[in-house]
Amino acid sequence: MMKRQDALRLAVEFGAYYIDVELKVADEFTNSIFGKKPEKFKVVVSSHNFHNTPSTEDIGNLVARMQAAGADIVKIATTALDITDVARVFQITVHSQLAGKQLQIKDLLDLYNFKLIKPDTKVYGIIGKPVGHSKSPLLFNEALKKVGLNSVYVHLLVDDVKRFFNTYSSMSICWWMMSRGSSTPIHLLILLDSDGTLKSYNTDYIGAISAIEDRLRELNGSIPAVGSPLAGKLFVVLGAGGAGKSLAYGAQQKGARVVVANRTFEAKELAEKVGGEALTLQEVNDFHPEEGMILANTTSVGMKPNINSTPISKVALFLYFFYSPRLPKVMLSGKYNCDLRVLSIDGLISSLLRNLQEALKHYDLVFDAIYTPKDTRLLREAREFGKIIVYGTEMLIRQGFEQYKNFTGLPAPEDLFRELMSRHA
Repeated sequence: MMKRQDALRLAVEFGAYYIDVELKVADEFTNSIFGKKPEKFKVVVSSHNFHNTPSTEDIGNLVARMQAAGADIVKIATTALDITDVARVFQITVHSQLAGKQLQIKDLLDLYNFKLIKPDTKVYGIIGKPVGHSKSPLLFNEALKKVGLNSVYVHLLVDDVKRFFNTYSSMSICWWMMSRGSSTPIHLLILLDSDGTLKSYNTDYIGAISAIEDRLRELNGSIPAVGSPLAGKLFVVLGAGGAGKSLAYGAQQKGARVVVANRTFEAKELAEKVGGEALTLQEVNDFHPEEGMILANTTSVGMKPNINSTPISKVALFLYFFYSPRLPKVMLSGKYNCDLRVLSIDGLISSLLRNLQEALKHYDLVFDAIYTPKDTRLLREAREFGKIIVYGTEMLIRQGFEQYKNFTGLPAPEDLFRELMSRHA
Protein backbone atom coordinates (compact mmCIF):
# COMPACT_ATOMS: atom_id res chain seq x y z
CA MET A 1 0.00 0.00 0.00
CA MET A 2 2.87 2.37 0.82
CA LYS A 3 4.34 1.80 -2.65
CA ARG A 4 1.01 2.79 -4.18
CA GLN A 5 0.86 5.94 -2.05
CA ASP A 6 4.45 6.75 -3.00
CA ALA A 7 3.39 6.56 -6.64
CA LEU A 8 0.43 8.85 -5.94
CA ARG A 9 2.62 11.37 -4.11
CA LEU A 10 5.04 11.32 -7.04
CA ALA A 11 2.09 12.06 -9.36
CA VAL A 12 1.29 15.10 -7.22
CA GLU A 13 4.88 16.34 -7.56
CA PHE A 14 4.70 15.86 -11.34
CA GLY A 15 1.65 18.11 -11.54
CA ALA A 16 -1.37 15.76 -11.57
CA TYR A 17 -4.65 17.63 -11.15
CA TYR A 18 -6.61 14.77 -9.54
CA ILE A 19 -5.67 11.79 -7.37
CA ASP A 20 -8.30 9.15 -6.51
CA VAL A 21 -7.89 7.27 -3.21
CA GLU A 22 -10.15 4.87 -1.33
CA LEU A 23 -11.74 6.08 1.90
CA LYS A 24 -9.92 3.53 4.04
CA VAL A 25 -6.50 5.14 3.21
CA ALA A 26 -7.68 8.69 2.55
CA ASP A 27 -6.68 10.06 6.00
CA GLU A 28 -3.19 8.64 5.70
CA PHE A 29 -2.67 9.97 2.18
CA THR A 30 -4.02 13.49 2.77
CA ASN A 31 -1.90 13.82 5.95
CA SER A 32 1.20 12.81 3.99
CA ILE A 33 0.74 15.68 1.51
CA PHE A 34 -0.35 18.26 4.06
CA GLY A 35 1.36 21.57 3.24
CA LYS A 36 2.61 20.22 -0.10
CA LYS A 37 -0.69 20.29 -1.97
CA PRO A 38 -0.57 22.35 -5.20
CA GLU A 39 -3.23 25.02 -5.67
CA LYS A 40 -5.05 23.32 -8.55
CA PHE A 41 -4.69 19.80 -7.19
CA LYS A 42 -7.83 17.93 -6.00
CA VAL A 43 -8.17 14.78 -3.89
CA VAL A 44 -10.96 12.41 -4.94
CA VAL A 45 -12.04 10.12 -2.10
CA SER A 46 -13.92 7.02 -3.27
CA SER A 47 -16.28 4.53 -1.67
CA HIS A 48 -17.61 1.45 -3.47
CA ASN A 49 -20.55 -0.67 -2.29
CA PHE A 50 -20.97 -3.77 -4.45
CA HIS A 51 -23.90 -5.20 -2.46
CA ASN A 52 -26.67 -2.59 -2.21
CA THR A 53 -27.57 1.10 -1.89
CA PRO A 54 -27.60 2.29 1.76
CA SER A 55 -30.29 4.49 3.28
CA THR A 56 -30.26 8.24 2.67
CA GLU A 57 -29.05 8.78 6.24
CA ASP A 58 -26.19 6.31 5.86
CA ILE A 59 -25.13 7.86 2.56
CA GLY A 60 -25.17 11.30 4.20
CA ASN A 61 -22.96 10.06 7.05
CA LEU A 62 -20.62 8.48 4.50
CA VAL A 63 -20.27 11.78 2.65
CA ALA A 64 -19.42 13.53 5.93
CA ARG A 65 -16.69 10.95 6.70
CA MET A 66 -15.18 11.37 3.26
CA GLN A 67 -15.14 15.16 3.54
CA ALA A 68 -13.54 14.90 6.96
CA ALA A 69 -10.85 12.66 5.42
CA GLY A 70 -9.80 15.54 3.17
CA ALA A 71 -11.93 14.96 0.08
CA ASP A 72 -12.19 17.81 -2.38
CA ILE A 73 -14.43 15.56 -4.47
CA VAL A 74 -16.58 12.74 -3.09
CA LYS A 75 -17.11 9.71 -5.33
CA ILE A 76 -19.68 7.14 -4.20
CA ALA A 77 -20.60 4.02 -6.15
CA THR A 78 -23.46 1.81 -4.94
CA THR A 79 -25.32 -1.17 -6.36
CA ALA A 80 -28.93 -0.41 -7.32
CA LEU A 81 -31.15 -3.46 -6.85
CA ASP A 82 -34.25 -1.53 -7.91
CA ILE A 83 -34.83 1.73 -9.77
CA THR A 84 -36.14 3.31 -6.54
CA ASP A 85 -32.64 2.96 -5.02
CA VAL A 86 -31.57 5.74 -7.36
CA ALA A 87 -33.93 8.18 -5.64
CA ARG A 88 -31.90 7.97 -2.40
CA VAL A 89 -28.75 8.91 -4.25
CA PHE A 90 -30.59 11.76 -5.99
CA GLN A 91 -31.54 13.20 -2.59
CA ILE A 92 -27.89 13.37 -1.52
CA THR A 93 -26.59 14.70 -4.83
CA VAL A 94 -29.27 17.29 -5.57
CA HIS A 95 -26.61 20.02 -5.61
CA SER A 96 -23.81 17.84 -6.95
CA GLN A 97 -22.63 16.33 -10.19
CA LEU A 98 -23.97 12.83 -10.66
CA ALA A 99 -22.65 10.03 -12.86
CA GLY A 100 -24.55 6.81 -13.34
CA LYS A 101 -23.45 3.53 -14.88
CA GLN A 102 -21.41 4.44 -17.91
CA LEU A 103 -22.91 3.38 -21.21
CA GLN A 104 -20.98 2.84 -24.38
CA ILE A 105 -20.86 5.86 -26.66
CA LYS A 106 -22.46 3.81 -29.43
CA ASP A 107 -25.52 3.03 -27.25
CA LEU A 108 -25.86 6.64 -26.13
CA LEU A 109 -25.80 7.92 -29.69
CA ASP A 110 -27.51 5.14 -31.65
CA LEU A 111 -29.88 3.53 -29.14
CA TYR A 112 -30.92 6.45 -26.93
CA ASN A 113 -30.43 9.30 -29.45
CA PHE A 114 -28.44 11.16 -26.79
CA LYS A 115 -27.74 14.23 -28.93
CA LEU A 116 -31.48 14.79 -29.34
CA ILE A 117 -32.33 14.67 -25.61
CA LYS A 118 -33.40 18.03 -24.15
CA PRO A 119 -34.72 19.24 -20.79
CA ASP A 120 -38.30 18.83 -22.04
CA THR A 121 -37.78 15.37 -23.61
CA LYS A 122 -40.59 13.01 -22.67
CA VAL A 123 -39.52 9.76 -21.02
CA TYR A 124 -41.16 6.44 -21.86
CA GLY A 125 -39.99 3.13 -20.55
CA ILE A 126 -40.46 -0.53 -19.77
CA ILE A 127 -40.52 -1.55 -16.13
CA GLY A 128 -40.11 -5.06 -14.83
CA LYS A 129 -37.71 -7.55 -13.28
CA PRO A 130 -35.88 -8.81 -15.26
CA VAL A 131 -36.08 -6.10 -17.89
CA GLY A 132 -32.69 -5.74 -19.62
CA HIS A 133 -33.56 -8.38 -22.22
CA SER A 134 -36.42 -6.29 -23.61
CA LYS A 135 -35.96 -5.00 -27.14
CA SER A 136 -38.54 -2.23 -26.71
CA PRO A 137 -35.94 0.59 -26.58
CA LEU A 138 -34.45 -0.69 -29.85
CA LEU A 139 -37.83 -0.54 -31.51
CA PHE A 140 -39.33 2.60 -30.03
CA ASN A 141 -36.30 4.91 -30.00
CA GLU A 142 -35.68 4.41 -33.70
CA ALA A 143 -39.36 4.89 -34.49
CA LEU A 144 -39.60 8.02 -32.31
CA LYS A 145 -36.52 9.46 -33.99
CA LYS A 146 -37.76 8.78 -37.52
CA VAL A 147 -41.05 10.61 -36.92
CA GLY A 148 -39.30 13.49 -35.11
CA LEU A 149 -40.83 13.12 -31.63
CA ASN A 150 -38.93 14.61 -28.69
CA SER A 151 -38.98 11.41 -26.60
CA VAL A 152 -36.75 8.63 -25.29
CA TYR A 153 -37.55 5.05 -24.23
CA VAL A 154 -35.50 3.34 -21.49
CA HIS A 155 -35.24 0.15 -19.39
CA LEU A 156 -36.17 0.48 -15.70
CA LEU A 157 -35.46 -2.34 -13.25
CA VAL A 158 -38.53 -2.41 -10.95
CA ASP A 159 -39.45 -5.08 -8.43
CA ASP A 160 -42.14 -3.21 -6.50
CA VAL A 161 -44.51 -1.34 -8.82
CA LYS A 162 -46.31 0.54 -6.04
CA ARG A 163 -43.04 1.77 -4.54
CA PHE A 164 -41.85 2.83 -8.00
CA PHE A 165 -44.83 5.10 -8.60
CA ASN A 166 -44.77 6.43 -5.04
CA THR A 167 -41.07 7.28 -5.42
CA TYR A 168 -41.34 8.95 -8.82
CA SER A 169 -44.85 10.39 -8.57
CA SER A 170 -43.57 13.95 -8.95
CA MET A 171 -41.63 13.24 -12.13
CA SER A 172 -42.88 14.06 -15.58
CA ILE A 173 -43.58 10.44 -16.44
CA CYS A 174 -45.66 9.74 -19.53
CA TRP A 175 -46.16 6.07 -20.30
CA TRP A 176 -44.59 2.86 -19.13
CA MET A 177 -44.93 -0.65 -20.43
CA MET A 178 -44.94 -3.17 -17.61
CA SER A 179 -43.71 -6.68 -18.29
CA ARG A 180 -44.53 -9.16 -15.53
CA GLY A 181 -43.85 -12.87 -15.46
CA SER A 182 -41.07 -15.14 -16.70
CA SER A 183 -42.77 -17.24 -19.37
CA THR A 184 -45.39 -15.30 -21.35
CA PRO A 185 -45.39 -11.84 -19.73
CA ILE A 186 -48.34 -9.48 -19.68
CA HIS A 187 -47.81 -6.04 -21.17
CA LEU A 188 -49.65 -3.12 -19.61
CA LEU A 189 -49.58 0.52 -20.52
CA ILE A 190 -49.64 2.72 -17.44
CA LEU A 191 -50.46 6.41 -17.78
CA LEU A 192 -49.68 8.90 -15.04
CA ASP A 193 -52.06 11.82 -15.49
CA SER A 194 -51.19 15.36 -14.53
CA ASP A 195 -53.46 15.02 -11.49
CA GLY A 196 -51.42 12.04 -10.24
CA THR A 197 -53.94 9.31 -11.08
CA LEU A 198 -52.86 6.13 -12.85
CA LYS A 199 -54.60 4.45 -15.76
CA SER A 200 -53.60 1.08 -17.18
CA TYR A 201 -54.35 -0.57 -20.50
CA ASN A 202 -53.76 -4.22 -21.41
CA THR A 203 -52.23 -4.32 -24.88
CA ASP A 204 -51.58 -8.07 -25.12
CA TYR A 205 -55.17 -9.04 -25.73
CA ILE A 206 -55.57 -6.32 -28.38
CA GLY A 207 -52.48 -7.57 -30.22
CA ALA A 208 -53.36 -11.27 -30.03
CA ILE A 209 -57.11 -11.05 -30.60
CA SER A 210 -56.82 -8.68 -33.57
CA ALA A 211 -54.25 -11.01 -35.19
CA ILE A 212 -56.52 -14.03 -34.67
CA GLU A 213 -59.54 -12.15 -36.02
CA ASP A 214 -57.71 -11.06 -39.16
CA ARG A 215 -56.57 -14.61 -39.90
CA LEU A 216 -60.11 -15.94 -39.42
CA ARG A 217 -61.44 -13.28 -41.77
CA GLU A 218 -58.90 -14.38 -44.36
CA LEU A 219 -60.08 -17.96 -43.87
CA ASN A 220 -63.68 -16.89 -44.32
CA GLY A 221 -62.87 -14.55 -47.23
CA SER A 222 -64.54 -11.61 -45.47
CA ILE A 223 -62.20 -8.63 -45.10
CA PRO A 224 -63.44 -6.34 -43.71
CA ALA A 225 -66.37 -7.84 -41.82
CA VAL A 226 -69.03 -6.55 -39.48
CA GLY A 227 -68.60 -7.95 -35.99
CA SER A 228 -65.97 -10.38 -34.79
CA PRO A 229 -65.36 -13.77 -36.44
CA LEU A 230 -64.75 -15.06 -32.91
CA ALA A 231 -68.40 -14.60 -31.96
CA GLY A 232 -69.86 -17.97 -31.05
CA LYS A 233 -66.55 -19.81 -31.50
CA LEU A 234 -65.19 -22.22 -28.88
CA PHE A 235 -61.93 -20.64 -27.76
CA VAL A 236 -59.53 -22.93 -25.83
CA VAL A 237 -56.85 -21.12 -23.80
CA LEU A 238 -53.89 -23.13 -22.50
CA GLY A 239 -52.55 -21.43 -19.37
CA ALA A 240 -54.08 -19.10 -16.81
CA GLY A 241 -51.22 -16.67 -16.17
CA GLY A 242 -50.97 -13.07 -17.34
CA ALA A 243 -51.19 -13.77 -21.07
CA GLY A 244 -53.82 -16.46 -20.49
CA LYS A 245 -56.05 -14.01 -18.65
CA SER A 246 -55.58 -11.48 -21.46
CA LEU A 247 -56.62 -13.95 -24.15
CA ALA A 248 -59.53 -15.34 -22.13
CA TYR A 249 -61.00 -11.91 -21.38
CA GLY A 250 -60.33 -10.70 -24.91
CA ALA A 251 -62.06 -13.70 -26.49
CA GLN A 252 -65.01 -13.39 -24.12
CA GLN A 253 -65.37 -9.71 -25.02
CA LYS A 254 -65.60 -10.72 -28.69
CA GLY A 255 -68.43 -13.16 -28.01
CA ALA A 256 -66.44 -16.41 -27.93
CA ARG A 257 -67.19 -19.29 -25.58
CA VAL A 258 -64.04 -19.72 -23.50
CA VAL A 259 -62.44 -22.90 -22.16
CA VAL A 260 -59.40 -22.52 -19.88
CA ALA A 261 -56.92 -25.37 -19.37
CA ASN A 262 -54.16 -25.17 -16.78
CA ARG A 263 -52.21 -27.27 -14.29
CA THR A 264 -53.52 -25.40 -11.26
CA PHE A 265 -56.76 -24.23 -9.68
CA GLU A 266 -56.35 -20.93 -11.55
CA ALA A 267 -58.06 -22.48 -14.58
CA LYS A 268 -61.33 -22.87 -12.68
CA GLU A 269 -61.06 -19.39 -11.17
CA LEU A 270 -60.42 -17.75 -14.54
CA ALA A 271 -63.09 -19.82 -16.31
CA GLU A 272 -65.68 -18.70 -13.78
CA LYS A 273 -64.78 -15.05 -14.35
CA VAL A 274 -65.30 -15.31 -18.11
CA GLY A 275 -68.33 -17.60 -17.87
CA GLY A 276 -66.46 -20.53 -19.36
CA GLU A 277 -65.35 -24.08 -18.66
CA ALA A 278 -62.18 -25.32 -16.93
CA LEU A 279 -60.03 -28.31 -17.95
CA THR A 280 -56.70 -29.79 -16.97
CA LEU A 281 -53.98 -29.68 -19.60
CA GLN A 282 -54.18 -33.48 -19.85
CA GLU A 283 -57.85 -33.31 -20.78
CA VAL A 284 -57.25 -31.00 -23.74
CA ASN A 285 -55.98 -33.78 -26.01
CA ASP A 286 -59.36 -35.52 -25.91
CA PHE A 287 -61.49 -32.38 -25.80
CA HIS A 288 -63.30 -31.96 -29.11
CA PRO A 289 -67.00 -31.30 -28.59
CA GLU A 290 -67.24 -29.57 -31.96
CA GLU A 291 -65.31 -28.63 -35.09
CA GLY A 292 -63.78 -25.23 -35.92
CA MET A 293 -62.40 -24.44 -32.45
CA ILE A 294 -59.60 -21.92 -31.71
CA LEU A 295 -56.54 -23.00 -29.70
CA ALA A 296 -54.38 -20.37 -27.93
CA ASN A 297 -51.27 -21.48 -26.05
CA THR A 298 -50.09 -19.03 -23.38
CA THR A 299 -47.97 -21.49 -21.38
CA SER A 300 -44.16 -21.57 -21.56
CA VAL A 301 -44.17 -25.09 -23.04
CA GLY A 302 -42.07 -24.94 -26.20
CA MET A 303 -40.10 -21.83 -25.26
CA LYS A 304 -36.32 -21.78 -25.51
CA PRO A 305 -34.42 -23.81 -24.47
CA ASN A 306 -37.14 -26.52 -24.47
CA ILE A 307 -38.03 -26.03 -28.13
CA ASN A 308 -38.98 -29.69 -28.70
CA SER A 309 -41.81 -29.52 -26.17
CA THR A 310 -45.44 -28.93 -27.05
CA PRO A 311 -48.48 -28.54 -24.79
CA ILE A 312 -50.87 -30.68 -26.81
CA SER A 313 -48.96 -33.61 -28.35
CA LYS A 314 -48.60 -37.00 -26.68
CA VAL A 315 -45.41 -37.81 -28.56
CA ALA A 316 -43.14 -37.39 -25.55
CA LEU A 317 -45.30 -39.76 -23.51
CA PHE A 318 -45.24 -42.35 -26.29
CA LEU A 319 -41.45 -42.21 -26.54
CA TYR A 320 -41.06 -42.49 -22.78
CA PHE A 321 -42.88 -45.79 -22.74
CA PHE A 322 -41.25 -46.96 -25.99
CA TYR A 323 -37.78 -46.72 -24.45
CA SER A 324 -38.76 -48.08 -21.04
CA PRO A 325 -37.86 -51.82 -20.77
CA ARG A 326 -39.86 -52.21 -17.59
CA LEU A 327 -43.17 -51.21 -19.18
CA PRO A 328 -43.88 -53.58 -22.04
CA LYS A 329 -47.51 -52.60 -22.28
CA VAL A 330 -49.15 -49.21 -21.85
CA MET A 331 -52.60 -47.83 -21.93
CA LEU A 332 -53.09 -44.20 -22.83
CA SER A 333 -56.47 -42.54 -22.33
CA GLY A 334 -58.06 -45.97 -22.48
CA LYS A 335 -57.46 -46.15 -26.24
CA TYR A 336 -54.05 -47.73 -26.71
CA ASN A 337 -52.88 -51.15 -25.49
CA CYS A 338 -49.89 -52.32 -27.47
CA ASP A 339 -46.33 -53.54 -27.03
CA LEU A 340 -44.41 -50.51 -28.25
CA ARG A 341 -41.04 -52.27 -28.10
CA VAL A 342 -42.02 -54.58 -30.93
CA LEU A 343 -43.70 -51.85 -32.98
CA SER A 344 -41.76 -50.92 -36.12
CA ILE A 345 -40.35 -47.40 -36.42
CA ASP A 346 -42.70 -46.67 -39.34
CA GLY A 347 -45.61 -48.00 -37.35
CA LEU A 348 -44.63 -45.93 -34.32
CA ILE A 349 -44.36 -42.73 -36.37
CA SER A 350 -47.71 -43.39 -38.03
CA SER A 351 -49.29 -43.99 -34.62
CA LEU A 352 -47.82 -40.79 -33.22
CA LEU A 353 -48.98 -38.71 -36.18
CA ARG A 354 -52.48 -40.15 -36.02
CA ASN A 355 -52.61 -39.35 -32.31
CA LEU A 356 -51.42 -35.78 -32.80
CA GLN A 357 -53.76 -35.20 -35.72
CA GLU A 358 -56.62 -36.42 -33.58
CA ALA A 359 -55.76 -33.72 -31.03
CA LEU A 360 -55.38 -30.88 -33.54
CA LYS A 361 -57.84 -31.69 -36.31
CA HIS A 362 -60.82 -30.12 -34.56
CA TYR A 363 -59.26 -26.62 -34.56
CA ASP A 364 -59.52 -24.07 -37.36
CA LEU A 365 -56.73 -21.89 -35.96
CA VAL A 366 -53.79 -22.36 -33.54
CA PHE A 367 -52.08 -19.42 -31.83
CA ASP A 368 -48.90 -19.58 -29.70
CA ALA A 369 -47.94 -16.59 -27.53
CA ILE A 370 -44.30 -17.76 -27.44
CA TYR A 371 -42.00 -15.79 -29.74
CA THR A 372 -38.65 -17.39 -28.85
CA PRO A 373 -38.61 -19.36 -31.04
CA LYS A 374 -41.05 -17.80 -33.47
CA ASP A 375 -41.95 -21.10 -35.13
CA THR A 376 -42.72 -23.33 -32.14
CA ARG A 377 -43.25 -27.04 -32.41
CA LEU A 378 -46.96 -26.59 -31.74
CA LEU A 379 -47.27 -24.19 -34.69
CA ARG A 380 -45.13 -26.34 -37.00
CA GLU A 381 -47.27 -29.41 -36.33
CA ALA A 382 -50.50 -27.44 -36.69
CA ARG A 383 -49.29 -26.08 -40.02
CA GLU A 384 -48.39 -29.60 -41.18
CA PHE A 385 -52.00 -30.61 -40.60
CA GLY A 386 -53.28 -27.66 -42.64
CA LYS A 387 -54.35 -25.44 -39.76
CA ILE A 388 -54.28 -21.64 -39.80
CA ILE A 389 -51.51 -20.46 -37.43
CA VAL A 390 -50.76 -17.14 -35.72
CA TYR A 391 -47.25 -16.41 -34.41
CA GLY A 392 -46.51 -14.90 -31.00
CA THR A 393 -44.41 -12.26 -32.75
CA GLU A 394 -47.61 -10.96 -34.34
CA MET A 395 -49.06 -10.31 -30.87
CA LEU A 396 -45.81 -8.58 -29.88
CA ILE A 397 -45.83 -6.33 -32.95
CA ARG A 398 -49.50 -5.42 -32.67
CA GLN A 399 -49.39 -4.62 -28.98
CA GLY A 400 -46.47 -2.35 -29.91
CA PHE A 401 -48.78 -0.56 -32.35
CA GLU A 402 -51.23 0.01 -29.50
CA GLN A 403 -48.49 1.25 -27.18
CA TYR A 404 -47.23 3.73 -29.74
CA LYS A 405 -50.72 5.09 -30.37
CA ASN A 406 -51.23 5.65 -26.65
CA PHE A 407 -47.72 7.06 -26.16
CA THR A 408 -48.00 9.65 -28.88
CA GLY A 409 -51.65 10.02 -29.88
CA LEU A 410 -50.57 9.19 -33.45
CA PRO A 411 -51.11 6.09 -35.60
CA ALA A 412 -48.22 3.64 -35.34
CA PRO A 413 -45.79 3.47 -38.30
CA GLU A 414 -46.68 -0.18 -38.88
CA ASP A 415 -44.33 -0.90 -41.78
CA LEU A 416 -41.43 0.60 -39.83
CA PHE A 417 -42.31 -1.43 -36.73
CA ARG A 418 -42.39 -4.65 -38.72
CA GLU A 419 -39.05 -3.84 -40.33
CA LEU A 420 -37.51 -3.03 -36.94
CA MET A 421 -38.94 -6.18 -35.38
CA SER A 422 -37.53 -8.37 -38.12
CA ARG A 423 -34.14 -6.71 -37.67
CA HIS A 424 -33.91 -6.67 -33.86
CA ALA A 425 -36.24 -9.29 -32.39
